[in-house]
Amino acid sequence: MGSEHGRRSSPHRSDTKLRVNGKPHTLSVDHRRVLLDVLREDLDLTGAKKGCDHGQCGACTVLVDGRRVNSCLLLAVALDGSDVTTVEGLSGDGGDPHPLQRAFLERDAFQCGYCTPGQICSAVGALAEAESGHPSHVTDPAAPSGRPVALDRDEIRERLSGNLCRCGAYPRIVDAVTDVTGAAGT
Repeated sequence: MGSEHGRRSSPHRSDTKLRVNGKPHTLSVDHRRVLLDVLREDLDLTGAKKGCDHGQCGACTVLVDGRRVNSCLLLAVALDGSDVTTVEGLSGDGGDPHPLQRAFLERDAFQCGYCTPGQICSAVGALAEAESGHPSHVTDPAAPSGRPVALDRDEIRERLSGNLCRCGAYPRIVDAVTDVTGAAGT
């Protein structure tokens, strides 16, 4: 059995269906390959970066079924049937930049830019988590459960703490997310 990318199935490969940035893909994937490598090497989506390759820096953050994940840790075959969104897919099919992408540009929320795609995908996921009522470590325990979490700068910093910026652009990253959310505080 061949796949869209011309590789043959073997005992160490499986045909894996992924919907990436709204487009369906069927790939014959080696069981040992992680999502990050499939995105970068097979689909030429190079926004997500390989930073630490251990799930500690967040440079590889993408969204899987709407939730942020470290793509360097997830075996691609385990995601069969999943919907994957990379930084390239946030703006839709040739559409305007996502509000967070615009805010990062307007706030100059990057220096070298290596971590920026992961920072933006993480922020998109973090905002969805807060909107769904998922608390963070700094969420007020008295806040009503299941309701959207009010975002202030401390809440934003905590929710993005899994994404490292070696250049130290954190204040501008928080400013960019604050611009999109209208968050207040110090």
